[in-house]
Amino acid sequence: MNADQIDKKITRIAYEIYEENSSEKEIVFAATFEGGYEFAQKLELVLKKISPLKITLMKVLVNKNKLSEEGSVKLDKKIDLAGKTVILVDDVLNTGQMLAYCMKTLLQFPVKSLRIAVLVDRNHTLFPIKSDYTGLSISTTLQEHITVNLKIKGKESVTLKD
Repeated sequence: MNADQIDKKITRIAYEIYEENSSEKEIVFAATFEGGYEFAQKLELVLKKISPLKITLMKVLVNKNKLSEEGSVKLDKKIDLAGKTVILVDDVLNTGQMLAYCMKTLLQFPVKSLRIAVLVDRNHTLFPIKSDYTGLSISTTLQEHITVNLKIKGKESVTLKD
């Protein structure tokens, strides 16, 4: 996907989020750092243009090498998530393992609802994780790798490599 295609996917996802949450006053984006956070920032910009929703953006810091250990997933802000709609944001959904551990951390709070938004879903989940908002769903082999670059305006890209 090129920059224009990515912008269209992000805009579509933002509208879907607004349509499903139009009765909410606030939504919290809990975004995996780094790729998910960049994606969440772009979603936030679009949502601010199309809706009155207050968006709170927070980072979910993940130690991918120690997911099963206590403290491997941390939130960068101390926000009371009780009764709030939380959207867990990541750039690529692969096995679902990392998002499952992120959900475990977020569900320590009595949230109103928890949804998942991803730019790319690779359809290789090993955990019972499903994206609620998806930009692109693509079946790949396990050997292929998806690279998402959202850092440079106008040069955003999603590439598939062997």
